[in-house]
Amino acid sequence: MEIITLIFIAIGLSVDSFAVSVSSGLMMCEITFRKATRIAFSLAFFQALMPLIGWFIGKRIEHLVESFDHWLAFGLLTLIGGKMVYESFANGDDEKKNINPLDPKVLLGMSLATSIDALIVGVSFAFISINLYITTFVIGFVTFVVSMLGIYFGKKTGLRFGKKMEILGGVILFLIGVKILFEHLLAQ
Repeated sequence: MEIITLIFIAIGLSVDSFAVSVSSGLMMCEITFRKATRIAFSLAFFQALMPLIGWFIGKRIEHLVESFDHWLAFGLLTLIGGKMVYESFANGDDEKKNINPLDPKVLLGMSLATSIDALIVGVSFAFISINLYITTFVIGFVTFVVSMLGIYFGKKTGLRFGKKMEILGGVILFLIGVKILFEHLLAQ
């Protein structure tokens, strides 16, 4: 997989983390760099871990789906991208300010919730050629940076861009699915 494609996948996956980070920045207007780093690291860790777990699951079932794996990767990325776009319109703008993002239970919940899509993307990774170490690092690094930016934007600008970013992330994942499908079909 090309590094540019991988970076776009990482950006697409990190959009949920960005939205959660913006909310965290809003809830904690006086957040310190150290506390922001704690939130961003947790989000990035789970965002990098889930594709790894998904890849191992995908490798277990690869022999069962190798004749239509490109369609499966396309379908999974399309579903995730569509879900992200749908949720951007379905979710309200009301955020509760009485939630503490640094509470370990809240932080774990946010980290898991924002990384479930990455688990499914990891399953699709099992059906294409990737370097698992680089992929895991890039997804984690991009999510960390995007999360830190989200916290900063939350402190400075509020939720103005949250929905637009979620739509963009969904479209990016869909387009990558289309790219995988076309590359496989053209190679035959």
